[in-house]
Amino acid sequence: MADESPLIRSLRTAVAAAPGDVPLRLHFAELLLSEGRNEEAVAEAAVALQHAPGDADARALMMRAMGVPPASAGAPAPAPEPGPAPVRPPVAEKPAAEKPAAEKPAAPPAAEKPETPAPAPAPSDPDPAPAFDWDAAEQQVQDLVGPRFLEDPQAEGGEGAAGDAAAWDVDAPGAVRLADVGGMEEVKERLEAAFLAPMRNPELRRLYGKSLRGGLLLYGPPGCGKTFIARAVAGELGANFLTVSLSDVLDMWIGASEKNIHDIFETARRQAPCVVFLDELDALGAKRSRTHHSGLRNVVNQLLTELDGIASGAGNEGVFVLAATNVPWDVDIALRRPGRLDRTLLVLPPDAAAREAILRYHLRERPIEAVDLGKLVKVTEDFSGADLAHLCESAAEAALLDSARTGSVRLITTKDLLGAAKQIKPSTEPWFAAARNVAMFANEGGLYDDLLAYLKRKRKL
Repeated sequence: MADESPLIRSLRTAVAAAPGDVPLRLHFAELLLSEGRNEEAVAEAAVALQHAPGDADARALMMRAMGVPPASAGAPAPAPEPGPAPVRPPVAEKPAAEKPAAEKPAAPPAAEKPETPAPAPAPSDPDPAPAFDWDAAEQQVQDLVGPRFLEDPQAEGGEGAAGDAAAWDVDAPGAVRLADVGGMEEVKERLEAAFLAPMRNPELRRLYGKSLRGGLLLYGPPGCGKTFIARAVAGELGANFLTVSLSDVLDMWIGASEKNIHDIFETARRQAPCVVFLDELDALGAKRSRTHHSGLRNVVNQLLTELDGIASGAGNEGVFVLAATNVPWDVDIALRRPGRLDRTLLVLPPDAAAREAILRYHLRERPIEAVDLGKLVKVTEDFSGADLAHLCESAAEAALLDSARTGSVRLITTKDLLGAAKQIKPSTEPWFAAARNVAMFANEGGLYDDLLAYLKRKRKL
């Protein structure tokens, strides 16, 4: 501080250099007290008590700095023996403690103790002097001094959150429904027939012996809404939603990755009905014949075990497994056998109705003028949802730069959007180029019949 004396500045520097030197800190606190800076003296005494909790000098100094009379301080002196308290000589009753704090010499507290002894209670007083309330003192200085001990980060049960299956984030049933998915009627019909209808009709399900479990693999070009559709399915079922990716599972310790898989499915079973969404399944469940790392092979083995519900006595009743991948041909074939992810659904680029809905969504809060969505829909065939979002972003950038150059704000027009569409190549084209070879030469068991039919319809073969 600017008004500090050279002695206080020197002592403050010395205390900062040796924070554990209790006598030095108490001497500094005495000097602060002698200059009427009681709050700083209290803070220094409290820090001294942190280093030496039983120090009587530090306690006495704190009491004097807080203005506690010696008679109520409880005294660091030993407790009196049973029996009537002796009457002290008159010289001991001089009110030395009533002097102003500024007149007290800056001497160590030990030198003052003989001059200011605590007066003994009168013989007629049956009660001893009240003890000093340390809890109240701590409340007064808690804003000046930090906590002495850190809180234990471990859970009350003794285990940290990392080993607790309840640590996995489970989203409550959302408000997203299939009706919120623009267009894509063929996808919705397939979902309804193969997955949702049995779940919505428990009487028919029991009549036909259909188990309340299931697995569905969504595949197709990137950016076409597979994750959004999975959330919509969870909303249709009124189920909780748990997303799992490779980073949630892999661990550097042996056996920890498999335990993570088990904990995820245990959490889903407790939260049933629950949709477990395995994102990027080709990374979690890659073909074991191509995997050279034993840890990844063990992850696939554990995933197979959990999909079968072997580790749970009740199985996977109420647990619906959805998975998404861009390269289903890289997924281990055991994951796609009947009883696991046995139903497959191709999620194609959005059709005309879906593209119009996506464009409306991404333009809803932008300044636009007389945008012709019909023209945009025609020139964006084979665009993914991500491509359409990028198109709107690019058109907004063009209008923004034009406004910055001219100094006058103008709205986004159809010309801006059409110009952006010409500069963007559909990101689905490389995917279809790779998928064409798989559909033509590796379609064992008709796994990719729907993809082959689409390629023929689009004349991409």
